[in-house]
Amino acid sequence: MLRQRFARAVTRVMGYKMVGEVPPNGILVGAPHTSNWDFVTMLLVMWHGGEHPRVLVKKQLFFFPLGPILRLFGGIPIDRDNASTIVSELVAEAKEGENFRLVFAAEGTRSKGEYWKSGFYRLSQQTGLPVTLAFFEPPTKTMGFGPSFVASGDVKKDMDMVRAFYADKGGIKPKNATLPRLREEERA
Repeated sequence: MLRQRFARAVTRVMGYKMVGEVPPNGILVGAPHTSNWDFVTMLLVMWHGGEHPRVLVKKQLFFFPLGPILRLFGGIPIDRDNASTIVSELVAEAKEGENFRLVFAAEGTRSKGEYWKSGFYRLSQQTGLPVTLAFFEPPTKTMGFGPSFVASGDVKKDMDMVRAFYADKGGIKPKNATLPRLREEERA
């Protein structure tokens, strides 16, 4: 309740409008991921709706004193070189039936890249959990949630919908945004 009040006060002071509803469970993709502030803004989006998500964060940031703070805010350390290990663990946890809310920065980096990371998509396929598209858009002073979908296995079709949603969203530093595209689209 305290986090929710804090998030609502901050968004009100910043002049932001919250759109969409917090999904009851599932996988949230926070994009575009163009700044260090994206972690904070996705927490505000979730806390605004009264939820406390978990967020995958590169393991290199879990040093003292930042590590305990990241864990307090729901941070889960991820080894980018062995990301499939954490996805397997998350699949097992998601299947336990508890409310499961996990935020992915699918771009995997704050700088412009070639592809998004596919962990969110694979997790949805393996668990049947919905993927909800979340955003923070400074030019329009809006933040919140867009459409949800369950990964169908038709990667191109699913990602076309993701691209359409994020087409007009540039994030904090638009020049750093990566086009929503998975390597799996080329393999399909």
